[in-house]
Amino acid sequence: MRAAPDLARLGRFALVVTGSCPDRAANFTQQLETSGLAWTGFTVSGEPDTGRVARGAQLARENGCDMVIGFGGGSALDAAKAIAALATNTLPVETYLEVVGQGQPLENASLPCVAVPTTAGTGSEVTRNAVLTSRAHHAKVSLRSPLMLPVLAIVDPELTRSLPPAVTASTGCDALTQLLEAFVSSKANPMTDALCREALPRAGRALPRCVAHGEDLDARADMALASLFSGLCLANAGLGAVHGIAGPLGGMIGAPHGALCARLLPYVMETNVAAISRGPHVTDGLPRFAEAARLLTGSTGAAAPELVDWLHRLVARLDIPCLSDWGLAPESVDILVEKAQKASSMKANPVALDGNELAGIIRRAMSPPQ
Repeated sequence: MRAAPDLARLGRFALVVTGSCPDRAANFTQQLETSGLAWTGFTVSGEPDTGRVARGAQLARENGCDMVIGFGGGSALDAAKAIAALATNTLPVETYLEVVGQGQPLENASLPCVAVPTTAGTGSEVTRNAVLTSRAHHAKVSLRSPLMLPVLAIVDPELTRSLPPAVTASTGCDALTQLLEAFVSSKANPMTDALCREALPRAGRALPRCVAHGEDLDARADMALASLFSGLCLANAGLGAVHGIAGPLGGMIGAPHGALCARLLPYVMETNVAAISRGPHVTDGLPRFAEAARLLTGSTGAAAPELVDWLHRLVARLDIPCLSDWGLAPESVDILVEKAQKASSMKANPVALDGNELAGIIRRAMSPPQ
């Protein structure tokens, strides 16, 4: 990766936002120094919260940073986008947050933000929002604005080769979920359809290979592309009930976002298929799920039930823990349903799901399939 000359055209002093292991960015920051760029570091341990990104924005202002670089997984990238926005929009972060805040638009352009993903999962390098945890509300919500889109995304599969299997599985399942939800979304369109049709078979083939053989660069490249496309797709077609549940759930328990998505995904798809089958638009909705089954399984005769079966087998193969293993208690299900119904991701689910259907999804995801 030789990106420093491109970065030098954007500014002279960068805040480099990394995950909890900043040493992974050592070669990258050395390139910055060789190109005459000054920088200071800022780490984000785990998923970013509102307090942490507010401190990052203050650090950027105090040091006179004129650009922000996110180097790491989705958490580092989301933190970098939020910091770049809050560095120039100085009201309390809650002013701009969705759901738990006032949702006011940003008034000023963000600092230029560059995204360098080191995982293949979130697609955050090409989206215009940052998912943040509000500890006061025990919720994960978005800071969202067209002004937050990174000005440059550098996607290098080599950076993902050292990821351990569990992280590869979790982040890869996030990308797969985003592709599937965008493909069956009520807001799907010809552009996102084309991207999903290209990326879903790649993800279906490559994800298990990346988990089992992390040095397989071809598989890593396929997943990097799938992740990139998933970000473009979610930004232009929305998501669905998986993310509608996983978002608030992540604010309630400490678990990787991708692992929550993976555990919920088969049950959400199964519930969507059942709900559509009962409704008046079955011939409009079900073909989407059947095509997704064909794209992932490679079988020309696959139908919607094969999609659900394939997803269950994938989750088992990747050894994704159940929601109860992550600490979700039965008495929290009703609270989670209430929060999920308010989530913005629910708006693009292909069919409206009621509280009982959402509770059924969650309860089934709490235990291994029978």
